[in-house]
Amino acid sequence: AHEQVSAKLACPVYFARPYHSWERGSNENTNGLIREYFPKGTDFAHVSEERIQEIEDKLNLRPRKRLGYRAPIEVLEQSLSRRRAA
Repeated sequence: AHEQVSAKLACPVYFARPYHSWERGSNENTNGLIREYFPKGTDFAHVSEERIQEIEDKLNLRPRKRLGYRAPIEVLEQSLSRRRAA
């Protein structure tokens, strides 16, 4: 399945080894950002879809050093725009 996704997106797939959090630093950083809003142990059954979307939007609009101080949504839109033009 991941081979098909990788081929369709023309993007390599990488699998980090279990318990090797340093192999996925961006993921760990994002988890930390999410924890600012939803502490560990949060019962998401009691969190509205609207609240989740609000936090998702905030995080996707937040500039990241790793992305050259661009927001993730900017990087995604730029990438999609280039693909459409190709």
